[in-house]
Amino acid sequence: MNRATHIAIIMDGNGRWAELRGEKRVRGHEAGAKVVRSITEYCAAHKEVQRLTLYAFSTENWKRPKVEVEFLMKLLEKYLKSELENYLKNNIRFEPIGDIRAFSSSLQKIIKDVAEKSAHCDGLIQSLALNYGAHDEMLRAINKIKKADEDITEAMLYNALDCKDSVDLLIRTGGDHRLSNFLLWQSAYAELFFTDTLWPDFSVKELEKMLNNFTKIERKFGGLK
Repeated sequence: MNRATHIAIIMDGNGRWAELRGEKRVRGHEAGAKVVRSITEYCAAHKEVQRLTLYAFSTENWKRPKVEVEFLMKLLEKYLKSELENYLKNNIRFEPIGDIRAFSSSLQKIIKDVAEKSAHCDGLIQSLALNYGAHDEMLRAINKIKKADEDITEAMLYNALDCKDSVDLLIRTGGDHRLSNFLLWQSAYAELFFTDTLWPDFSVKELEKMLNNFTKIERKFGGLK
């Protein structure tokens, strides 16, 4: 039976969810943050899931309207401050990926502080992809090891990446069918699940259904069984 030890999710549809209700896009981001907690708690209680990686803010998201970007930064700060207690309660280790140097010094401090205070937790690892893009991740990884006198190996590159775990199950909400520069190296053999459900409406029940379907897939990794 397949084990989805690493689940990655592209959380798409917050803005559209709000607009369909005649509300500002930021209201969708607030609603989406609540879903992050419920999905994270479910994965923390699931005996097989070891890592949950959530696409929170991409390197391309800076192109959005300034007011929306500023709101997302404040929402991230609020979320992390409120979630630290929940991380510790549920034995969750917070492990961000991406280049956080683009954020304000105060937000960087909060991100690092939450990571440090939850570092001892040995249950689920929750990774938020923050100012993350797979192309950027791979370029930064190559620059870390380009001075090596030997040929660069797959293992060397993996060790230099932000996320060092291959993805088993990659989910995208919101109806689009693309990876949007998310964990491209790690998702080489991931099973891809797409749903029309907008992220604020995504539920534990729908995730459970996907996990059940995942266990029925014959994963060959290029070989034969």
